[in-house]
Amino acid sequence: MHVLGKNQTAWGVLVSWRLLHPIRHTFLCRLTRGSQHPDHAALLSLVPIYIVTYASQLPKDFLVPSPRRQLIIGFDCEGVDLCRNGSLCIMQLAFPDAIYLVDAIQGGETLMKACKPALESSYITKVIHDCKRDSEALYFQFGIKLHNVVDSQIAYSLIEDQQGRRRSPDDYISFVGLLADPRYCGISYLEKKEVRILLKQDPKFWTYRPLTELMVRAAADDVRFLPYIYYKMMEELNDYSLWKLAVRGALYCRCFCVNDNEYADWPSLPNIPENLMVNGKVPENEILSVLEIPQGKMGCVIGKKGASILSIKQSCKAEILIGGAKGPSDKVFIIGPVKEVRKAEAILRGRI
Repeated sequence: MHVLGKNQTAWGVLVSWRLLHPIRHTFLCRLTRGSQHPDHAALLSLVPIYIVTYASQLPKDFLVPSPRRQLIIGFDCEGVDLCRNGSLCIMQLAFPDAIYLVDAIQGGETLMKACKPALESSYITKVIHDCKRDSEALYFQFGIKLHNVVDSQIAYSLIEDQQGRRRSPDDYISFVGLLADPRYCGISYLEKKEVRILLKQDPKFWTYRPLTELMVRAAADDVRFLPYIYYKMMEELNDYSLWKLAVRGALYCRCFCVNDNEYADWPSLPNIPENLMVNGKVPENEILSVLEIPQGKMGCVIGKKGASILSIKQSCKAEILIGGAKGPSDKVFIIGPVKEVRKAEAILRGRI
């Protein structure tokens, strides 16, 4: 395990993946049969992992975003009950040549605030799988408005829609499922199950220090493939889907960060590109609507075994999200084209 000193830059310590994690090579070779990419040698290349407790240990290009040095990084967060009321413990950043595990417990608010410009920058693309709760935790715990994300869960759905594959309203690809897809990685992420079992047994798993080898490996594995997946997905998405990906990503980031000013302090949503305005026809804008549910009425919205809300989702081409156990427990979040969102609102109001 290698932790950098306060005044020591990340480049002062080089630790090969194999040295830090001697069992890692075995895991990486558990590929789905017949799914190997021609360039998978690059995918499996060794990169150093750094545990960061001071901002000075992070790359300058990350800490000081610039239009002259735009970055694409894998991004994720780990914590205890990750949401507004939980505790963000680790933030993972995957660069082409290194992975940084930003220790929010040891580095505290000072370290996280140093990362704020990068996380809010349009010059750094953050590739993440399902950004909603990560964004909520960053916003309420550190005042960070996560911006310019590419959400691989959204991208996967758009590619499926683009290729005419039908899916149910609640059919969101998991990260394990995404890695297993031979179009992207074709890797069986077996140790994810092990970590989930440990988290169920001890929800404070991510709070313990020093970080164990399993903790470091699991945290790094959640981001190291994301930049590779990003480039594979960009090859498949058409211009319309790319615009929707940018808008949906922005709306997902805002989703559970509901406040009294209706997101007025958040960056504006991406404009519709001119090349999508053909013969006077303009794609319908996408919006986020937050619907207040009266006390005791959420059961009417959800229905027995979720039947009611599922039927509403099937009736509208909009995503309908509820806070569940993590909250907010009195709100329903609707994301999609304006007309479909209004339709969903009307149906929901009729149920309450």
